[in-house]
Amino acid sequence: MADLTPCSCGSGLRRVRCCGLDVSTLSPPEATQALSPLLAQAEAALDTGDMVAAENHARHLLELAPGREDALMFLYRTSRQQGRMQAAEVLIRRVVALNPNNFWATNELTLMLLNKGQLAEAELHARNAIRIAPQNAQAHNLMGLVLTEANRPLIGEYHYRRVLELAEGEEPITLANLAWNLKNQGRIDEARELYKRSMALQPGVLQTVLGYAKMEEADRKFERALELLDEAEGLLPDNPSVQLTRATVLARQKKREEALAILHEPEDGRVRLGPAEMSEKGRLLNEMGRYDEAFACFGTGKKRALEMGARGYMADAAAEQAVRLKGFFTERRLKTLPRAERRENMPQPVFVVGFPRSGTTLIEQTLTVHPQISAGDELPYINDITQIMPRLLASPLSYPEALAELWMGDQRDGLNELRDYYLNRAAKAGIFKAGAAWFTDKMPLNETHLGLISLLFPASPIIHVIRHPMDVLLSVYSNHLTHGFFCAAQMETIAQHYNLIAELILHYRNNVKDMRYLPVRYEDVVVNQEANVRKILQFIGVEFDPRCLSFEQNTRYARTASYAQVTEKLYDRSRYRYRPYLKHLEPVLEALRPVIERLGYVIEPPDKLAAE
Repeated sequence: MADLTPCSCGSGLRRVRCCGLDVSTLSPPEATQALSPLLAQAEAALDTGDMVAAENHARHLLELAPGREDALMFLYRTSRQQGRMQAAEVLIRRVVALNPNNFWATNELTLMLLNKGQLAEAELHARNAIRIAPQNAQAHNLMGLVLTEANRPLIGEYHYRRVLELAEGEEPITLANLAWNLKNQGRIDEARELYKRSMALQPGVLQTVLGYAKMEEADRKFERALELLDEAEGLLPDNPSVQLTRATVLARQKKREEALAILHEPEDGRVRLGPAEMSEKGRLLNEMGRYDEAFACFGTGKKRALEMGARGYMADAAAEQAVRLKGFFTERRLKTLPRAERRENMPQPVFVVGFPRSGTTLIEQTLTVHPQISAGDELPYINDITQIMPRLLASPLSYPEALAELWMGDQRDGLNELRDYYLNRAAKAGIFKAGAAWFTDKMPLNETHLGLISLLFPASPIIHVIRHPMDVLLSVYSNHLTHGFFCAAQMETIAQHYNLIAELILHYRNNVKDMRYLPVRYEDVVVNQEANVRKILQFIGVEFDPRCLSFEQNTRYARTASYAQVTEKLYDRSRYRYRPYLKHLEPVLEALRPVIERLGYVIEPPDKLAAE
């Protein structure tokens, strides 16, 4: 019997002609030319505004010839127009799978993945777009967008400058994109001049004005940011992104009531605020002590993010990775594996690790005031090495099992090659500063790979920032993050991944005996800053510098959700912020209790806050 089940993706096609399609059964394109009139009918119906008839003609064609690229792209466009984003993604993915050399489809898929925050996959397709059309300015612009958002701005800058070369002139939008890239590098003055040039060449571009305003907010030029937001408001009144940025500026000026008034929704129940806006509203309510309302906003933000296509937690992939890492990095095996030699002609990494929102940005800002420590920020190189390791070690196995090649005579220098890959990438990124012997790498959840880090950089200090698990969970829940297999999608999955990583760290500490590991409590740094900063600097091997106690004077832009907090003097209001939310956090309390107790924390009631 024929399978008449509609595909769950929403394309309107039968499942056997959509997500259940066996591509090996497809006819060659030339065999389906007789069906082209159906597509012509679809285009004609669309021209007259008859969307239903247009899609019916396209679906009829795809029932008969499910591999027709032109029909798939037609249905992709109509699905996007009607907001059926899941169906649109499925359709454009199929076009790219059928024809990897289709530049338009590759471009569309990359932009879609970029907007969803799936940067690793977006980069794969962006790279392919350049392979398809190496002299195409749009391909390089796409690569610039992806790499800038993936925190590799120096390489992103190269691609934006290639766009300007290929365009043979000053292209206003590219100038604005390049300005945002330079802002992420901390080159604020250069970025400001580019924004001015872009706006002079093409006034009235909302994204340019908004990007300029966001840069001024990051640079603490709040009045200028508000002037630019007034201009943006004139271009498109009530735009959510403009309103969110204005609320952010007002919040940083401590004008919380004004900021909150902006982030409102109509009483008729219409949805006006997206996930980011709801989270910002929740954070404002938190600062005002309106905790129940704040938590409701956080929950609504998470729900809307999932409804808009955000990825849910990849639990199976995360669990499988942890099992394989524990299985490979055992004390017995590590005794037989070599270690990379220290490369003396380059600065060495200081790994600042910790679960997202645990305080790693505070520690990095503190350390990088020191003249001997450069700021690396969130470097993706360790994760990249896990991906390229099989190729570099000529192994049929994947990471971590590919490290078994190190026992082979022709791969005995493999760790030095992987070490050089990391250091050369860091050098090209331009993060080394004159006179510095160290640079920071604070990629969240690098602690997943403590075994690999210890093989590559056995002399490098690993500073593990620990914070009360309930505070970490609440802070992650109030933000939209993609680290950790998208665990931030729900409160329960944050707790699930936190436990998984905590168990993995415990395994490493029990098995990697030569690891240069220093646990640092966020709460201890807040209570006794100088003693803990001295301890960390001594562990690294540099002299104490009193300027490290004034980290808020560090002028570099911290590209993280904590960028605003680390421009303020050290405060303690983020310690044990979970207490007034305890009743809301009860669903995950028992799951986290074992690790809370193992780390030496306790669960304190809300009334403890009032007593303090």
